Amino acid sequence: MLVAASLFCSLLAGLAIFQLGLIAGMPLGRFAWGGQHPILPARLRFGSGMAILIYGALALVILDRADLIAILPNAWSGGVAWATVFYLALALALNMISPSRAERRLMAPVAALLLCCALVVAMGPSTA
Repeated sequence: MLVAASLFCSLLAGLAIFQLGLIAGMPLGRFAWGGQHPILPARLRFGSGMAILIYGALALVILDRADLIAILPNAWSGGVAWATVFYLALALALNMISPSRAERRLMAPVAALLLCCALVVAMGPSTA
């Protein structure tokens, strides 16, 4: 579980840096938000900021479930980890149907890796 949680957090850190680039106006929009805008408009930059906050919350959930930090009650840890798995499954599906070929080629595999890592951690032994 340690390897899966570490890889999960590393991938999220990379995605957070990517989102910061989008917020800063870097022309990376073909890889995000459907690929419609090379440079994101303000509303999508706000969405990128929200994505960073979500990444932080997801990382905390997985780190908690892997017993690397303790922020959730033990009774909640497994359920919230499984909610994370379902959220990531939805994210993978959305990346796979994106109208942007670049987004499908880059972000769908990243989403699949995140989903696999979260699944490994969620299925791990409970310490409750």
